[in-house]
Amino acid sequence: MSTTAVRTQPPAAAPDVEWGMPSKLIAAFSGTVGRVVKLVLLSLVNAIVVWAAIILAQESKWPALVVLAAATAAIDAAYLSKRAVPLKFLIPGTIFLVAFQAIPIAYTVNVAFQEYSVGHIITKTEAIQAIEENSLAEPADGKIYTMTPATDASGGLVLLLIDDQSGKTFLGTREGLEPLPKDALTVDETGLITGARDYKILQGEQLAAVDTELSDYVVPVQGAAIRAEGLGTALELEPTLRYDATANTFTRIDNGKVFRDNGKGSFVAGAEELEPGWRTYTGFRNFSSIATDPLIRKPFIRVLIWTIAFATLTVLASFFVGLFLAIVLDKPTMRLRKLYRALIFLPFAIPAFLVLLIWAGLLNDDFGVVNQVFHLHIPWLFDPWWAKVSVILVGVWMTVPYFFLVSMGALQSIPSELVEAARVDGAGPLQVFRKITLPLLLVAVTPLLIASFAFNFNDFGKIYLLTGGGPPAEDQSIAGATDILISYTYKLAFESGKGANFGLAAALSIVIFFVVASISAVTFWRSRTLEEMR
Repeated sequence: MSTTAVRTQPPAAAPDVEWGMPSKLIAAFSGTVGRVVKLVLLSLVNAIVVWAAIILAQESKWPALVVLAAATAAIDAAYLSKRAVPLKFLIPGTIFLVAFQAIPIAYTVNVAFQEYSVGHIITKTEAIQAIEENSLAEPADGKIYTMTPATDASGGLVLLLIDDQSGKTFLGTREGLEPLPKDALTVDETGLITGARDYKILQGEQLAAVDTELSDYVVPVQGAAIRAEGLGTALELEPTLRYDATANTFTRIDNGKVFRDNGKGSFVAGAEELEPGWRTYTGFRNFSSIATDPLIRKPFIRVLIWTIAFATLTVLASFFVGLFLAIVLDKPTMRLRKLYRALIFLPFAIPAFLVLLIWAGLLNDDFGVVNQVFHLHIPWLFDPWWAKVSVILVGVWMTVPYFFLVSMGALQSIPSELVEAARVDGAGPLQVFRKITLPLLLVAVTPLLIASFAFNFNDFGKIYLLTGGGPPAEDQSIAGATDILISYTYKLAFESGKGANFGLAAALSIVIFFVVASISAVTFWRSRTLEEMR
């Protein structure tokens, strides 16, 4: 038996590989450097959490404090562990999801169930205090004081006062009235206070800086209060309303009229309501107002119909115009085809807000280029019906490039064998388009049509920048002729003067969500029949 010696070759050396910049960065932050960076970042995060926890504790926000502590502990455990690798990538995304999606949605839903509007912004305790201060009035024999604003050793605002009748000097603070020795104040020939011992008199820009604080500054005295009137005078005022904490009522002192909590954030007596009110939960009242209050229901229905019409017409017109242009420019033999495509994409090359402002100028009644060039006198933006036409036309002009691009891609994905087979069977161009091209095109484009519908349904910028929701509608409501639901909601929340209603606007935004979701769901369900053509 013979044996054959086998010579083993040493393994070949691994070829040198040149690392790219991302690989070099990853290698640089690995090992000790990476651990140090991680610890520094975690330390910064924990420092911010401690600062936030102190603030939450001072505000007695205990549930939020517990959630913050638990989340911070979980994050620290995940990043200090060597095993929880997937969590290290999921945590940043989850944090941003909660911060920018979950919290705004939860806050909107919370506001929708509240009486939260102009006059109902503060808490009930603050409202009671404000009503008591607003009820102060000057009695017939009320005292008048010469007053000078000043600051004490801690920098807090105080009032230096001289009784015009008795000449006595006082120090007025938010806690009450204290006597001062006469020699503590320096008074000029006109009776104005020009100096004070232990206090700094405010002058010039300093007075302007405390103007807002001074207007709300009240010095309580027995059965009355002293309030500044201007920068040199203070008056003794007496309350015209008395609050009973046990009965939770206000009583007018001169006639005994009682104001009770109506459960909607106000003290009322008949038709009379004390201001301000306060934020309070009112259940489904905002939602029921949309359906039952004529002042809200009629504009809402009108705006809803127009919103659906606007989104539908804009999407369908843009799609068919974009499809037509895609079919025309799909011919390889067409001259200047690239130039035509570039011109069609032009609206995409300009920021949308700038396009809308330009169109607002082009469609101006008196100075617009459109009317001047074509010698027209059409009130494009100031007649209710022409304004709607203008909004749709501008919307189509801005959306056509999108559907042109989509249609070009979809057309090129349709097998040419199907078209050629149809032509061999004697089908004409219209039959080929209707029986083959369009159905196959809709399979790919229908989800994009639904997405575009949802976008136009809530296209606030287009309405706000082009027409501002105007012109005014015939029913004289806050909703203009071209307002869609989202711009109507904006006006309810921010532009309706005393009637600004954040709770109602939040409820309406939830209704908008369900309307868009319902229409999209039905459309997706109906479009499933197209899947059978694949």
